[in-house]
Amino acid sequence: MSDEANDGKDKGMRKLYTTLLEIGPLLLFFVANGKWDIFVGTAVFMVATAIAVPCYRWLEGRWPVMPLVGGFFILVFGGLTIWLQDETFIKLKPTIVNCLFGVILGGGLLFGRPLLKPIFGAAFTLTNEGWSRLTLRWAAFFFVLAAVNEVVWRGFSTDTW
Repeated sequence: MSDEANDGKDKGMRKLYTTLLEIGPLLLFFVANGKWDIFVGTAVFMVATAIAVPCYRWLEGRWPVMPLVGGFFILVFGGLTIWLQDETFIKLKPTIVNCLFGVILGGGLLFGRPLLKPIFGAAFTLTNEGWSRLTLRWAAFFFVLAAVNEVVWRGFSTDTW
């Protein structure tokens, strides 16, 4: 096999590992929450995140911004959930994180900086107007996710949430 083929295979495997590190803790949360309860699920989520973020750093050679921010909120709100035995905190976490990302992206646009360009610039070729539109749509998407989370956790049971 050529070095070029090996490089492609290595990049593909690295992408698979980083994807697993990003979604693995959430999947483990769903499994533990379904099998036991939200407090066990939250503890599993916290431990898995605390392991996944440094593994991502080791694998990619850089700290991942979104998993790092998300991990911080998981540890803070998860810790409050377990310590106070109040599931409200873990249910609020997606609302706060999604609003934060929406505000950051929207704020970047107010200052004329489509913040998705530095993140995805290597993957997509867009005009500055295209980057601004994409960033605006992502900001709106994060706000919609926050609103949906609010409706679901306030209006439905924990099992539904």
